[in-house]
Amino acid sequence: GEGPTPCSLSLLRDEALAIAALEELPAELFPPLFSAAFAGMHSQAVKAMVQAWPFPCLPLGALMKEHKPHLEIFQAAIDGLDVLLAQEVRPRRWKLQVLDLRRNAQQDFCTVWSGTRAGVCSPLEAWLKQTSAPVEVLIDLCLKEGTPDASLSYLLKKVKQRRGSLRLCCQKLRVFSMPMQKIRKILKLVQLDSVQDLEVNCTWKLATLGRFAPHLGQMVNLRRLLLSHIHMTPHAAPGMEERCVSQLTSQFPSLQHLQELYLDSISFLEGRLDQVLRCLKNPLETLSITNCLISEADLMHLSQCPSVSQLKDLSLSGVNLTSISSKPLWVLIEKASATLQDLDLDECGIMDSQFSALLPALSHCSQLTTFSFCGNPISMAVLESLLRHTVGLSKLSHVLYPAPLESYEDVHGTVHLGRLAHLHARLKQVLQELGLPSMVWFSGNPCPHCGDRTFYSPEPILCPCYMAA
Repeated sequence: GEGPTPCSLSLLRDEALAIAALEELPAELFPPLFSAAFAGMHSQAVKAMVQAWPFPCLPLGALMKEHKPHLEIFQAAIDGLDVLLAQEVRPRRWKLQVLDLRRNAQQDFCTVWSGTRAGVCSPLEAWLKQTSAPVEVLIDLCLKEGTPDASLSYLLKKVKQRRGSLRLCCQKLRVFSMPMQKIRKILKLVQLDSVQDLEVNCTWKLATLGRFAPHLGQMVNLRRLLLSHIHMTPHAAPGMEERCVSQLTSQFPSLQHLQELYLDSISFLEGRLDQVLRCLKNPLETLSITNCLISEADLMHLSQCPSVSQLKDLSLSGVNLTSISSKPLWVLIEKASATLQDLDLDECGIMDSQFSALLPALSHCSQLTTFSFCGNPISMAVLESLLRHTVGLSKLSHVLYPAPLESYEDVHGTVHLGRLAHLHARLKQVLQELGLPSMVWFSGNPCPHCGDRTFYSPEPILCPCYMAA
């Protein structure tokens, strides 16, 4: 942002005078003056300016990102809002509808006002009411041990006191470790229909997720859902697991706008994927099922599920498919072939015969841009075959492939760098022959000493262990 002008600084030297002058102050002077007051810790001026704010939106988050404010100055801004809401008759110039506390909402506080749409938050959700009634506070919430911090606690207290006239809206909600009681207490104060992006990154037992599920069902505008590290309760009473899973899946029909679903390290999916996906009403754009156990029947259900017909991103990374027939995966890829852009089959234990069976379906994926299948035991012949099958895919620009079986020295999976370099050169030659020099092929293999990946494209980017050797 621009520095405070000499005019605004002199005005702030006499805080009482500055506050008295607000009635007459031209609107365009508010942002620089507010910026100076905020940076200079003039809490009375900040409080008064919030009350007289002449724009629909005040992007306070952008300033907080810049100045790392003291609690006192943040409280002053919230107090200004509180005083406003307590008044029966609102001041004449008062236009404030949205207090935006998101750190990344606006790049720079002072440039917001330069356009004709002075101070309209981007993007102001369609559901924001254009009344002078409640003020919306936009915030991204991250719930973990140690939160809420003092400033969030202060805000929550005010939201509770001014129920109805101060609405807490949260587009992005991330839940880490925090006792469920505390989570529920905070979520009671949030307009759950404002949540569009939810990440549950907890090591929760399934029963805990069951207790959280009713809140999920109220997030009717959710577009992205990530559930990670949910594990079964050992020795749970019979029927308990079933009950918890259906507590979760019974919320899914309410999520009419869900486009991205990420399920990572979740232990209850095996044998139940059908139950989870059947409840989804609309087609997904992204489906990521990673580091989970699933059965052949699960994969079959997945391939027949209507919500996968328009997938753009599909990841099954870390899902062991070694003993599963390739047919359901073939059906799934074929079904999404008109829309699929990113496909990730890393560390799936797919063998040559399975991989070969997938190639015809892959060759139909006309929109495919990135394909990754590192960590699968594939031979050079099958890699060359993949190349020939993907010749027609004009958008495919990045392929991450495993070191072919021929490049291993022994059964322990030690890669012979000389052989890998030779095979890599052969692939480059085939790419040239097929007229695809711009397609980038990366080979990634974990270093046997430290697990770091060694990348080839076109020269090896080696891990430090090899450098030292």
